Amino acid sequence: MKIENYISQLLYRYQCVTVPNFGAFLTEIHSAKIDEVAATFFPPTKTLSFNSYLQNNDGLLANHISQAEQISYDAALDSIKIQLADWKERLDLYGTVAVKNIGEFSLNAERKLVFSPSEQINYLTDSFGLSSYGASMIERTNFAGDKINNSEDQALVVANQDTPIITLPLKRNNFSYLKYAAVFVVGFAIVGAYGYQYYENKIAEDTLIVQTKVQKQVAQKIQEATFLIEIPSDTITMTLKNEKLPFHIVAGAFRSEKNADKELQNLIDLGFAAKRMEKNESGLYPVIYGSYASYAKAHEEMAAIRKNNPAAWVLIQE
Repeated sequence: MKIENYISQLLYRYQCVTVPNFGAFLTEIHSAKIDEVAATFFPPTKTLSFNSYLQNNDGLLANHISQAEQISYDAALDSIKIQLADWKERLDLYGTVAVKNIGEFSLNAERKLVFSPSEQINYLTDSFGLSSYGASMIERTNFAGDKINNSEDQALVVANQDTPIITLPLKRNNFSYLKYAAVFVVGFAIVGAYGYQYYENKIAEDTLIVQTKVQKQVAQKIQEATFLIEIPSDTITMTLKNEKLPFHIVAGAFRSEKNADKELQNLIDLGFAAKRMEKNESGLYPVIYGSYASYAKAHEEMAAIRKNNPAAWVLIQE
């Protein structure tokens, strides 16, 4: 199994993808830029870097492989370990290893890992389909076919074999299109200001009419309440939207439903808002400490939980 394919998929969606016991790939967004020397335009990009000190397993990569390959979480972790062993072996033998669509790892003189990101792929989805392109220089010529530059004091030279050279200044239209734009903007601003004032007055008039109608209805209701003891009222039904909590901290997954219930009661006695999830495709009953709306919150809670349960991991339900 080539885990680099799954790392590449996650880099489009997440800012940090950690490979357990190896390091973390980090992304950073850069805006579009222009190379004035090469006259080339570059679209916005998401650059890639590597931090070898972030090696703790956050469950993201293993869970993604587990769902994509339809295998258990432990089997996904084993696949990652096998791939890492292959990378380290090639580093020891050849001093370098290339990871497709991600970059190249090498060892420096101090035997420390050095990462060179690939420049062939842009992980910024907003720039999908955009590539760099070069701008060509615009050349101008005079009536004789000679190239001229764009300086303000350029003169047009007209000559033939029988007459002396006559220098004629180029005629330039001093009335720039920017003047038209300025006139248009000023006019648009005047019309807009008038229209806005009219709109404000119209809103005020409509508001006054509505308030008058409401006051009349309130007065009528007060009179009815004064002379009538019982006035039937409609029942108001409110539907509360359930908050989506797709991130779960898993304490363990059990093949026996009885053992899962035992672990659930254990966590509840410890004060956790624990739950037992439905039987998954692997025939296991996951028991979770709790559910959270964001990955950051789940990761923060998991750091405290792992002090007592190092096997805890984050399950993401998409």
